[in-house]
Amino acid sequence: MNASTGFTCLRDTYVDEIRSQCRVYRHDQTGAEVLSVENQDTNKVFGISFRTPPKDSTGVAHILEHSVLCGSRKYPLKEPFVELLKGSLQTFLNAMTFPDKTCYPVASQNTQDFYNLIDVYLDAVFHPRITENIFRQEGWHYDLESPDDTMRLKGVVYNEMKGAYSSPDGLLSEYSQQILFPDTTYGLDSGGNPSHIPDLTFEQFLDFHRTYYHPSNARIFFYGDDDPEQRLRLIDAALQEYAAQEVDSAVGDQPYWQSPTREERFYAAGPDSDNKTMLTVNWLLGPVSDIKTNLTLQILEDILLGAPGAPLRKALLDSGYGEDIAGVGLEEDLKQMFFSTGLKGVAPDKAETVETLLLETLERLADEGLDPEAVQAGLNTVEFELRENNSGSLPRGLLVMIRSLTTWLHDGDPLALLQFDGPLQEIKDELAEGKPVFEESIRRYFLDNMHRSTLILKPDSGLSERMAAEEAERLAAAREALGPEGLERAAEQARELKKEQEQPDPPEALARLPRLTREDLDPQIERLPASFQVMHGVPCLGHGLDCNGIVYVDLGFDIRGVAEADLGFVSLLGRALVETGTASEDYVRLLQRIRQHTGGIHAQTVTLTQLESDAPRALLFVRGKVVASKLEQFWDLCSDILCRPLLEDKDRFRQIVLEEKAHLEQALIPAGHQLVNSRLRASFTQADHSAEQMGGVEYLFFLRQLLERIETEWDEVASTLRRVYGQVIRRQGLVANITSDEEHIDAARPGLWQLVQALPEAQVEPSQWQVPQWEGSEALTLPAQVNYAGKAVSLSEHDQTITGGDVVACRYLRTSWLWDKIRVQGGAYGAFSLLDRYSGVLSMVSYRDPNVTATLKVFDQAGDFVRGLELDAGEVDKAVVGAIGDMDKYQLPDAKGFQAMLRFLAGEGDDQRQELRDAILATTADEFRGFAEKLDLLASQGRIAVLGGSDRLENESDVGFVRLTKLL
Repeated sequence: MNASTGFTCLRDTYVDEIRSQCRVYRHDQTGAEVLSVENQDTNKVFGISFRTPPKDSTGVAHILEHSVLCGSRKYPLKEPFVELLKGSLQTFLNAMTFPDKTCYPVASQNTQDFYNLIDVYLDAVFHPRITENIFRQEGWHYDLESPDDTMRLKGVVYNEMKGAYSSPDGLLSEYSQQILFPDTTYGLDSGGNPSHIPDLTFEQFLDFHRTYYHPSNARIFFYGDDDPEQRLRLIDAALQEYAAQEVDSAVGDQPYWQSPTREERFYAAGPDSDNKTMLTVNWLLGPVSDIKTNLTLQILEDILLGAPGAPLRKALLDSGYGEDIAGVGLEEDLKQMFFSTGLKGVAPDKAETVETLLLETLERLADEGLDPEAVQAGLNTVEFELRENNSGSLPRGLLVMIRSLTTWLHDGDPLALLQFDGPLQEIKDELAEGKPVFEESIRRYFLDNMHRSTLILKPDSGLSERMAAEEAERLAAAREALGPEGLERAAEQARELKKEQEQPDPPEALARLPRLTREDLDPQIERLPASFQVMHGVPCLGHGLDCNGIVYVDLGFDIRGVAEADLGFVSLLGRALVETGTASEDYVRLLQRIRQHTGGIHAQTVTLTQLESDAPRALLFVRGKVVASKLEQFWDLCSDILCRPLLEDKDRFRQIVLEEKAHLEQALIPAGHQLVNSRLRASFTQADHSAEQMGGVEYLFFLRQLLERIETEWDEVASTLRRVYGQVIRRQGLVANITSDEEHIDAARPGLWQLVQALPEAQVEPSQWQVPQWEGSEALTLPAQVNYAGKAVSLSEHDQTITGGDVVACRYLRTSWLWDKIRVQGGAYGAFSLLDRYSGVLSMVSYRDPNVTATLKVFDQAGDFVRGLELDAGEVDKAVVGAIGDMDKYQLPDAKGFQAMLRFLAGEGDDQRQELRDAILATTADEFRGFAEKLDLLASQGRIAVLGGSDRLENESDVGFVRLTKLL
C-alpha cells in the first residue's frame, strides 16, 4: 500500500531558494492540509497549526495553547510537555499564540526522538485533558485557602499578560495594531488583556477547542531529512477517527477608512517620566498574499528605516524630538499588512510635530526621489537575508513554517513567500528600467492612503495605583457576589487545585510516555573542523563548514586595558566604529556601503571566565558576513572602520547614547530575569562585573550620566572615547575567527593578513577591575505588575568543584521543583536554574512572577528537594538525555564557528568537553544528592536581587532589602 494513499497531492515543486522538494497534500478523509518539505537538514521540524481567531480579549486562544499540553488521552500526565523538556533531545519544543493562529512546533536531530515528540503533540492537540483545574491553573482562578482569606487572582497566563501589559513598548505595538483593525479579530488581544481574562468561563474555553481544534482546520508541516512517506503514515493514523467538517474560522478583511484617526492612550510610569511619551503613525496596507507588493514593502521598509542613515529614520532622529525609533515597521504576518513607525521619548508638546515631520519627510522622498545608493543598500540587505535564511538559535524549518503559514493560513499558496526569486527579479528589472518603484509605493501606501492612525501613548504616574485599585474592587465585587457559599466553594476549588498540583504522576502514566535512554545517545562529542595559525602574533582560527558561499568573520579585541570607570564606553565604541563614519565618508555613506556589499557588520561585547582560572576574558568583537565574491570590499570596509573611524561627531554620538539608553529601558520588563541574573553575577567575577558595566543596570546608569556630560563636557567625553579606542583597537590582544566553506577560508586569509598589518600596535597593561562586594539583597524598582526574583552564589568561592552530575541535576531542577512550585503553584510564567561551569556561579531566577518571598523560599528549599529525591533509573536516564540535548544544541554554521572560538578563549578543548560528556553520561542518582550541598550554599550564602513594582518591593519586609535601586 502506498503511504500517500488517503492523501491528494496538490503541489509538487522543487524550491531552489530553500534547496528543498516541497509537496502539498490534502487528507482525503478530513481535509487537513500537509506541507512536506524534504531536504538534507538534520534538524527536523514538525508543526501543527490551527486558525484560531478570538472574538474577545479574554485570552482564550492563549490559555488553550498552554492547557492542551497539560495531559492527553494517550498520555494522562499532568504535563507531558515538561516531561519532554526533562528528557528529550529536542532542539525546539514549544507552542505559540498569534493574533490569528495557534502553532505547536517541535524539532529534533534524532529521528526516533522526533517521532516521539510528534506523537505526543498530535494526541495533545486533538485529545487534551482540559479539566477545570487545568483551566484554573493556566488561565485564572480565585486564590484563597479559606473564605476569610485575602482573595487574589492567579493563573499562569494571567500573570504572563500582566507582565506583557507592564511593558510600554509592548503596549505601543499592541495598541498600534488594534486601532488599525477595529472591525476584525486583529483589533483584539489574542494573548489576553488581564482586565478581561477573568471574564472567560470554562464552557467558553471548551467550546473554543471544540470549534477550532479539528483536522479540517489544521495546517500540518514537516521539514528535514526524515522519511517523507512515514510523515504521511503518522498523520493518516492520527486522523482516522475524524470526518471532514466545516469550520468557520476565516479571518475577515478590515474595511479601509476614508480619513485618518488619532488616539491617546496611557501606560503606567514612574513619577519622573514626563518626557516619555511615545508616538506611532500607522497605515493599513495591502493583502499579504500579494507577493510582489509584500517583497517591495520589505525592501522599502529597509530603505526607510533599516539603518541609522536611512532617510526616514535619520529625519526622525535628527529632529531631536525623541530618543529612539518606535513602532514595529512592516508587519507582514497578518492577513493584511500594516506599517508602524514613530518616536519614543517624546516631549508631550512635540507629538503633533513628530507626526507632521514624518509625513513631510515621506512627501519629500516621494517627490525628490530616493538616493540610488540607499535603494541598492536596501535591496542587497533584504536579498542577503532571504538567501542566507539565518534563523539564529531557532531551527531553519521553523522559520520556513512561519513564512508558509503567512499565506497558507488564509487559503493561499504556502510556497508563495518561499519562492522569492521571481518577484525579486521583477523588482530589479523595473529599477533597471528607471521606474520609481519605491517612490510610487511611498505615495500609494502612505501619502494617498487614508487608513492611517496616529497613536500617542502617554505616561501616567497614577495608572499603576488605579489598576491595582480596580483589581481590588473587582475582587471585592466578586467576593460579595459569591456570598458565603460561593466563597467556600472557591476556597475548596483552590484547595483541590493545589492538592492536584502537588500530587505526583502515577508511575504507570509516566511509563507510557515515549523516551530515549542513554544507550540511544552518541557517546562522542561533535568535533568541528578547525585550523589554527598565528599571523603577526595574532591567533587566527578557521572552521570549514558548509555556509552556502557566505564567509563569517569575527575580530575580537581585548578590552582588559580599559579602566573600570571607562568600561561603559566600550559598547558605545563598538557602535561608533560602524555608525559614525570614517575620515573619508560620513556615517550615511559608510552604512550604505556596508549594506551594499555585505550581509552586515556589527559589534558585540563578550566576557567569560577561563575554565580553570578566575582570570577574565573580555573582548569587543567586530563581526561581519559577506558572500565570498565580495571579500575585497569587506576587508576594505573593515580597514576603514577599524583604522580610520570618525569618533568626534558630538550629535551622532549623542544619538547613539540615547538609543542605547532607550533600548535598555525597553528591555527592563521583557528581559527582567536576565538583568537580575547579570546584576547578581556581577558581584562574583571580574568578567561578569565588566559585563554589567557594559550592558546591565550599571550601564543604564552610566548612559544617563553620560548624556549630561556630552552637553557640558564634550571635549573630555570625546577624549575618553578616543583613548578607549586606542586601548582596544590594536594588533596586540586580537583574535580572529573565520567560518565558511574551506576554499573560502583560504580566500579570506590574505585580506585578513593585510588588515592585521594595518592595525596599530600598542602594548597596554591590564587594568584592575574591582568586583564589588556586597551582602544581603537589593530591590530594583520600576512601575510593573510582576516581579523577577533572583538568588546566586559563587561555588568557586566555597571551593566547590562542578561535576557532570551537577550539570544534570541543575537542569532537572528547573523542570521539576522550580516548574512545579514557582510556575504551576505560584502562578509565575517561569523560573530558571543556571550553572556556569566557567565562573562557578549558581543562580536561580523567576520570570513574570506575582510573588517574591514565596519564590525565594522555593529557591532555599531546593536542596531539601534534591536530597529527598528517589529517582529510579528511568528518571535519571531522562535527566541525562535532557542534559546531553543541551550539550548538543543545534546551531547553524556561523554559530558553531563562533562558539568554538569562545571555547578556545575560555581554555576548553575537545578533550575537556569529552570528559564532561562522559561524566554526564555516567551520572547516578547519588550525584543528584551531592548537588544538594551546593544548593544549601545558595540558601545560606546566596545574594538576592529582585526587580519589580516599587509599591510591592518596598513592603517586602520578609526579604529585608539592604538596597533599593530605582530604575524608572
